[in-house]
Amino acid sequence: MIDSALTQVAAQLNEFLRRHANVTYDIVKVTNLVEQNGNVVPDTDNKMLLFLVNVERETASFTAGPGRGATVARFAEGTPPLHLNLSVMAAANFSGRHYPDALKFLSNTVSFFQRNPVFDHANTPDLDGRIDRLVLEIDSMDTNDLSNLWGILGGKYVPSILYKMRMVTFAASDVIAQSPPIGAQESGAVAR
Repeated sequence: MIDSALTQVAAQLNEFLRRHANVTYDIVKVTNLVEQNGNVVPDTDNKMLLFLVNVERETASFTAGPGRGATVARFAEGTPPLHLNLSVMAAANFSGRHYPDALKFLSNTVSFFQRNPVFDHANTPDLDGRIDRLVLEIDSMDTNDLSNLWGILGGKYVPSILYKMRMVTFAASDVIAQSPPIGAQESGAVAR
């Protein structure tokens, strides 16, 4: 599901940047900047790269219960869903005389996500059915943290921006057991 979240957001960004730059080739690529062996990933020159930097568990509480006036005949017991936030880097990998293009494409990327911070099934029909919606927001880093991050990534800094992509949810769809709600009638006995 993480792959679907990244590739579908990248596809939307790619369409925007292609229209904005009036080009027919793909500008956005979901890939690392550097291979595990330290070599630069091929075919990433003059591209906007989107890649995963971190995965963290969302710690906010999400409870869904019955609406007002609703009754529940049984509760399903199972593994609670796992909500994740993804740290996603958008990096403009343009060098030399193309450096001004890096700044232009990075600016256009920021503009795109500012205009489209939420991806759901209404505005992104191809969004993976297991994903309800994705919300992107800028994740600011100070210079020291940014330097450490690029050191971990193994690459030289290129113009980039870090986004927090909220919420990829892994839902355990298997129900382990069902139980009646507290105070419900059981075996013909009337709850008092």
